[in-house]
Amino acid sequence: MARKIAIFDAHPDPDPARYVHALANAYASGAREAGHEVRTIMLGELDVPILRTREEWIDKPAPAVVEPGQEAIRWAGHLVFLYPLWHGDMPALLKAYLEHVMRPGFALDYGEGKFPKKLLTGRSARVVVTMGMPAFFYRAYYGAHSVRSFKRNILVGCGIDPVSCSLIGNVEGSEGHRKRWLERMHAHGKDGD
Repeated sequence: MARKIAIFDAHPDPDPARYVHALANAYASGAREAGHEVRTIMLGELDVPILRTREEWIDKPAPAVVEPGQEAIRWAGHLVFLYPLWHGDMPALLKAYLEHVMRPGFALDYGEGKFPKKLLTGRSARVVVTMGMPAFFYRAYYGAHSVRSFKRNILVGCGIDPVSCSLIGNVEGSEGHRKRWLERMHAHGKDGD
């Protein structure tokens, strides 16, 4: 069954030579070949301001630069986030972007009750993270803490579930290794997962 897929290519450097861009393109290519509809947001091309106060987050509208992303999330049934691991976490650009996109009234409803209502239910996601270290080491030694936090606190916290993760280690490794991951992303795109 054809799906609507929103891809968030979150490498801060828009240089097309970045491996994250190749992975995003491979996923999109596979998805389109299988008949899925695809929208791609390139964060590296955006100038995203940072939030400085809780009041700004709650009371002010999201900046226009993130509106296409919000529209893509409303439209999609499946979201794909691709980014490089920087200092053990997502790049600051993606964090700033998510803080604007996942605002009250869009991702969460802080109406009555102790816990906010999740407004993005009915969607699934895949998180794809590249890193220089072996992915096994990131999982075993660091506990993949930042990816687990992104999944639990942001995605599932807003109702996006299930969330699959692809951790791609040794990205500066062999061309064969990189090519195998491009093929895997193409296959994930075809499957719409």
